[in-house]
Amino acid sequence: MEFSDVEPDESCVCGGCTARRRARHLAVRSGHGATVRARGAQRAAVLLAAVGSVLGGGTVASIAVAAPRTDSTPQNADTPQGQVAGPFGEPPVSRRAVTAQPATTRAEIMRRAQAWVDQKVPYSMTKYWSDGYRQDCSGFVSMAWGLGSSQTTWTLPDFADRISKDDLQPGDVLIYNNANDPQGGSHAVLFGGWVDAAHTRYTALEQTRPSTTERSTPYAYWSNSGAYQPYRYRGLTTPQPAPDGSDAFPGADKFGPGKVNDYVTRLGKMLVERGGGRFYREGPSPDWGDADRKATEAFQLAQGWRGAEADGYPGKDTWDFLVHHKGKDIPPATTGTPSPPPALTSPFPGADKFGPGKVNDYVTQLGRQLVKKGFGSHYREGPGPAWSEADRRNVEAFQRAQGWTGSEADGYPGPHTWKLLFS
Repeated sequence: MEFSDVEPDESCVCGGCTARRRARHLAVRSGHGATVRARGAQRAAVLLAAVGSVLGGGTVASIAVAAPRTDSTPQNADTPQGQVAGPFGEPPVSRRAVTAQPATTRAEIMRRAQAWVDQKVPYSMTKYWSDGYRQDCSGFVSMAWGLGSSQTTWTLPDFADRISKDDLQPGDVLIYNNANDPQGGSHAVLFGGWVDAAHTRYTALEQTRPSTTERSTPYAYWSNSGAYQPYRYRGLTTPQPAPDGSDAFPGADKFGPGKVNDYVTRLGKMLVERGGGRFYREGPSPDWGDADRKATEAFQLAQGWRGAEADGYPGKDTWDFLVHHKGKDIPPATTGTPSPPPALTSPFPGADKFGPGKVNDYVTQLGRQLVKKGFGSHYREGPGPAWSEADRRNVEAFQRAQGWTGSEADGYPGPHTWKLLFS
């Protein structure tokens, strides 16, 4: 007899739903030790088995868990997680703020996740990164989805819908919850796209020891493979349509050096969704850049195209494959493949671009670089284009880290600060 993992109805008072809710809530109950949580999970599992016995006519159902795969890659991720928490560990407004779910796109999810991969955020179930999210597996997914709080593997499904393996797309999540060890034995990974046409391996972005990683992973995971469940964030929005309202190829003249238009932005977002996020140091923009060319080339090569068909500039076929989600995703970078060279330092735009009341892209650029350098602890959200006290305090922290004092550490960037920050 085979049983499906059905989400408990919050309004149902039957024994089965009560047991499931009790097991799921263990990870977010405060004031209890790990022993109490483990015993509670065991009692819930016994009760659920008893209910299954009654419904099944006296036969107790057993849940089969796949044996760990034998592979040279580390298999069982040691990823204990913390409890539900607000930004930087503050008490959450609600343990499950499922009524207001921030809207986001797949491209934004993958961009945020790739930022942690690039920064190699250290794993911790108690520490919080500069963006305010806890540095464990569930905090990583909460950050990528943009929830505004660090959830757990047990509460993340409250923000999502169950989907099938065949429906998986970049930005979706695979979750494993272990009722016998709710806090230490559960795990969540972000799906980054299929690696092969048979859908036996995929790119997994995950927060595990020692730091955030992106790697080719057997479906559904190295261990407990049969117990992982795929989910899709409910706040997902549909990408903006083409500027002319159609999906038709806009023409080769819209892409290349010096081109600035919305089609370039759309191309970049589609490439990020198909596994090209690692080529972008910053999110896709209307300005054509080398990141767009390299990501386009990687997508073309993934389809088996060569020569003029893989020159890094989109044609009708490339556009059609991206718009209609056809073909193969861009595979993850293999060991030994050099990373894209860092962006050249942009010239200091002038002191008049920063300070109270200033709103421009330079403020955003400054904030993102501060976060990348590890000086973003004062941000509660953002960074954004509007200058704030958080920007000033983060700049001041960077300046003081250089040993500067007095007017040299006033929190406002000058040419020297800008040069060191972007070097």
